[in-house]
Amino acid sequence: MSSDYFRSEQHLRAEGVTHSLIVEDGAGRALRVPLIVRPIEGTGFRDAVSPYGFPGAELNGLSEVPVDAIDWRGTELVSIFLRDRIGGPYCFAGGRLRAEVCLIDPKLPVRFRSDHGADIRRNARRGYVSAVVPAKDAPPEQREALKAIYRQTLVRNQAGERYFFTDAWFEEVFTCPFAWLVTTRAPDGGVASAALVVLSDGLLHNFIGGTADAYLAHSPAKNEFPVMVELAERLEASVHLGGGVLPGDGVERYKRGFANAMSRFHTHDLICDPEAYARLSQGHAGGDFFPAYRAPLS
Repeated sequence: MSSDYFRSEQHLRAEGVTHSLIVEDGAGRALRVPLIVRPIEGTGFRDAVSPYGFPGAELNGLSEVPVDAIDWRGTELVSIFLRDRIGGPYCFAGGRLRAEVCLIDPKLPVRFRSDHGADIRRNARRGYVSAVVPAKDAPPEQREALKAIYRQTLVRNQAGERYFFTDAWFEEVFTCPFAWLVTTRAPDGGVASAALVVLSDGLLHNFIGGTADAYLAHSPAKNEFPVMVELAERLEASVHLGGGVLPGDGVERYKRGFANAMSRFHTHDLICDPEAYARLSQGHAGGDFFPAYRAPLS
């Protein structure tokens, strides 16, 4: 089993991974990419996407492979959309930069923005308490609180359906040894905010989480960050906070107020069958969306 969460058997099962793309160089080096192969509705074709998160590939001496060096026809797919690991090493060369992402490196001076620090201290004085426990050891009450708070946060932010993970998804990831629950309790004992953090590729990813509506005014999730930094230090990792929805937006500015380092998130848009791709994409809005044929019709 991989020692990285995003390629762990629990995450791959939760995401419904069906295949692995294996690229070999003939000299004993290879890379293995987890994929979800899916039908293209209304056609006899299929395409593939990597599981959610930052899985990249299992690298066995091979990385930064030139896309043009591969005969993609052997995949029998129209296209593949790959999410690479944060900061590399990347599976393929020439990826598309999707976002600048924020990190907290415990080896560097950790200084939160003044308003973040003030909120954390104020919440501590009010009686908010944050703690972390391995997800596999978390009591049912904490697991259910994370699920409820996460879903409440998605509804509040009008998130897409793809992010509403099923109970079965959570049950898989809760058993992964590379996952932890960070929980902040309010003075009344209720769970005010919660996060699932996962260790993958030398980073402790603040993967999913949220804040209960009733406690939003106090921003209790801010009190989780010092706990994440302490855990990351023990794991000899940096905390990955992600980036904004759009460059420079309010979400990114919020995260930069905790960060002391930056990295990058790349994806790879691979067209395996150019003729079929062009034919299927006719009449679709396309733009930045990949694959274009899954974008709304013009």
